[in-house]
Amino acid sequence: MLIAGIDEAGRGPCFGPMSLAIAVFEKDQETYLKEIGVKDSKDLTPKKRDFLFDEILNKSVENYIINVTPIEINDLMTRENLNEIEAIKVAELINLLEKNVDIVYIDSPDATKGKYEKRIRQYLDNDHKNINIISEIKADSKYVSCSAASILAKVSRDREIEKIKKDFGDIGSGYPADPKTKKYLKDYVQKNKKLPPFSRIFWSTCTKALEEIDSTQSKLI
Repeated sequence: MLIAGIDEAGRGPCFGPMSLAIAVFEKDQETYLKEIGVKDSKDLTPKKRDFLFDEILNKSVENYIINVTPIEINDLMTRENLNEIEAIKVAELINLLEKNVDIVYIDSPDATKGKYEKRIRQYLDNDHKNINIISEIKADSKYVSCSAASILAKVSRDREIEKIKKDFGDIGSGYPADPKTKKYLKDYVQKNKKLPPFSRIFWSTCTKALEEIDSTQSKLI
């Protein structure tokens, strides 16, 4: 019996990509995954996540990771909400599967039971339209295959953020509550009169940063 888990990392940041991953395992691998410490990525140290990332890649029957760039997120946000965008990308992951997976566990952003599954199914291709989906809130802490996917997504996003830092300096985590991120955004916008190229332009943190510049300029006229 093959089981799969899907999760994302980086829904909320104003900087950087949203990463999503799927990991497929034999049902009897669940015990091993728990023994090596696989759990929700938020409950693990970066060092432990890096170790488990490699183990998951090596032990999984099949796995895929998608990094949705800020540019693509900005484009999609002109016509879709974030839950719909995530559902589109989850369906992309499922459509990549070559194995016949029996169950896929998905961490759901929708509180209404069945709503997120319905979103996903409209984007599945004919080969995967009948796949058994269990989509629940906090699935990444309930199902170990989903926990494994959360680790793949989190490590992948963190590595993408490190690439941005090499080119643009320390942007922090990219989350609006991060003091480093807030300072970087404020300083960049004040200096360049525009958002950094890795920004999610529809996020209120970014729009407010631009509004503050406009307000300051108006007062000087």
